[in-house]
Amino acid sequence: MMNINVLRLDHRSKRDARITTHVCLTSRAFGASKIYLGGEEDEKLMKNVEDVVKRWGGGNFEIKYKKNYMNLIEEWQNNGGEVIHLTMYGSQVQDVIGEIRESSKDKLIVVGGSRVPTKVYKKSDYNVSVTKQPHSEVSSLAVFQHMLMDGKEFNLDFDDAIFEVIPTSEGKRVNINERKKERKYD
Repeated sequence: MMNINVLRLDHRSKRDARITTHVCLTSRAFGASKIYLGGEEDEKLMKNVEDVVKRWGGGNFEIKYKKNYMNLIEEWQNNGGEVIHLTMYGSQVQDVIGEIRESSKDKLIVVGGSRVPTKVYKKSDYNVSVTKQPHSEVSSLAVFQHMLMDGKEFNLDFDDAIFEVIPTSEGKRVNINERKKERKYD
């Protein structure tokens, strides 16, 4: 099974905390095992994401800061992985997702911040567009990961969870595992 990681470019702690948090949570919920943050280092954001992992499971999900993201991209490719940059200027996702999904290579999905440098476009194996219209990097990531996972993310198990939502058509039902809660917060 391919390993999926996400790289969030150019995080700005004062301006982007909410959107970057949503990028992190989306990457985890849709099957990524790690997210790298480029831009400003943001310990508070990273601790918040780690806390979500503690409470909602998926202890194998990691968040890491990467000062030089171009080194990460090059390392990823040198180790045999593919880099997929999500941009509205790329090939349409519906035209390339089959080829990307068929490849067993590990995936590094790159989502932009402010302005993505040309070198990221040139270095990426794929520049992929989720629609030809401006919209959120969160929505692009969710749609792309959904298509990459072919819907399998709906059945992911997040092991070691303290909280687990029990699907119901009305109201809110959450299972709380008290044993795990005590162990995680000791």
